[in-house]
Amino acid sequence: MVSKFPHLRQDFLASIVVFLVAVPLCVGVAVASGVPAELGLITGIVGGIVTGLLPGSSLQVSGPAAGLTVLVFEAVTEFGVATLGVIVLIAGLLQLAMGFLGIGRWFRAISVSVVEGMLCGIGLVIIAGQIYAAAGLKAPDSGLGKIAGLPGAFMDAFGSTKALTSLAIGAGTIAVIVLWTRMPKAVRTVPGALAAVVLATVVTLAFQLPVATVQVEGLLGVVQPPGAEAFGELASPAIWGTIIAFALIASAESLFSAAAVDRLHNGPRTEYNKEMVAQGAGNTLCGLLGALPMTAVIVRSSANVSAGARTKASRVLHGVWLLLFAAAMPWALALIPIPALAGILVHAGWKLIPFRQITALWRAHKGEALILVVTAVSIVAVNMFEGVLIGLALSVVKTAWEASHVKLEVIDKGAGPIQVYLAGNATFLRLPKIMDSLEALPQDRPVELDLSGLHHLDHACRTALENWAARHSATGTEPVKVTQTETSPDGEKVTAA
Repeated sequence: MVSKFPHLRQDFLASIVVFLVAVPLCVGVAVASGVPAELGLITGIVGGIVTGLLPGSSLQVSGPAAGLTVLVFEAVTEFGVATLGVIVLIAGLLQLAMGFLGIGRWFRAISVSVVEGMLCGIGLVIIAGQIYAAAGLKAPDSGLGKIAGLPGAFMDAFGSTKALTSLAIGAGTIAVIVLWTRMPKAVRTVPGALAAVVLATVVTLAFQLPVATVQVEGLLGVVQPPGAEAFGELASPAIWGTIIAFALIASAESLFSAAAVDRLHNGPRTEYNKEMVAQGAGNTLCGLLGALPMTAVIVRSSANVSAGARTKASRVLHGVWLLLFAAAMPWALALIPIPALAGILVHAGWKLIPFRQITALWRAHKGEALILVVTAVSIVAVNMFEGVLIGLALSVVKTAWEASHVKLEVIDKGAGPIQVYLAGNATFLRLPKIMDSLEALPQDRPVELDLSGLHHLDHACRTALENWAARHSATGTEPVKVTQTETSPDGEKVTAA
């Protein structure tokens, strides 16, 4: 008899690998977000068990993401941990609505340059912020302040033995993660981030180093469903910008991760609207529990595929292992040095910066490279939500500009009418160029204006051309003759004068 679970062995082994990858990331993202470490594990549990059971993407794994760390930290700083649950809850409901309305697939239309610029900006802010955490220093609030204050932070660290010790633990963690990829394959079955945290913990305990460790409150102690006071914050317009940012950025990151994971395996493809619903359901539950927001995470997802997962059972089981770990071994979290978690996030932030993509874009599409850089700089200088909006606006403007290419050709044989041909797309963006050329024509010569080569003529251009033709006809010897393409009742294009 054929087993009902033909891939159980592969999925079971893959779930162990994903669990080992997820533990340090869940804890690290929570600590960097300014919330109890257990909240990161709760989000990982919901992402594994709840989102993992729902249809959408078969092999990608969800949980707290480094990409949302900056946004969550800003939200916690401004509104408090108690209100975080409301923000995540409403963002999850928005994701559910977008999924049911079929909006999920439209996220595939977002400019890749904007997304990569977003990740680059997030990566820079994470790296800068976690350097302070690695040194045991307080980081400035703004992204620009974090980067500008780094020289002073290093000067302070070099003047303090405790800060230097803490910084050394963070640097050692990064070194282990980087060097782990060069270890024999058998050794690399243990994820590098986990090995780095274990080694950092052992060194800290063995030498009794004076570094900060994770504060533990207990799994049930940190679960705080949002109360009436937290829901009262919804009356503030400021919180809605944060909610929309959570929903849009989490959705974009999840669906772009799904597209990347689909390229890693030959199994069923992602159903984007269903995946949006799954993410929304997970975030809605996380909000009710007062936990961190979730997204699909490419690090865990690629580890899942690489470990040989075949079905969604692997991601569900990884959630079960997280639950058992959080319930049975909460004391283990209190042993983890905070600079080790900072080192993990510095490495994660570095991997978010698309160095190769920037170089390739600059060679092939300088405009797209500019959008990427401007988006990243805007996120660092302002904040994530407004930075992404600036990137999207630039992307739309660039697309509109490129789509409005128009060719204007003037043929003057010295005698007879001047012939002017317009071809392409005549939009308001090209109107100054068109009008400059037309108004430079002699007023005392007849003009034939041929618009039959235009694919698109917007209202602004049509009105401007009609006004110019009327003025030229009034001052010239003959009226302007206009030839253009019109659509017949049966849908065929015909040329009319």
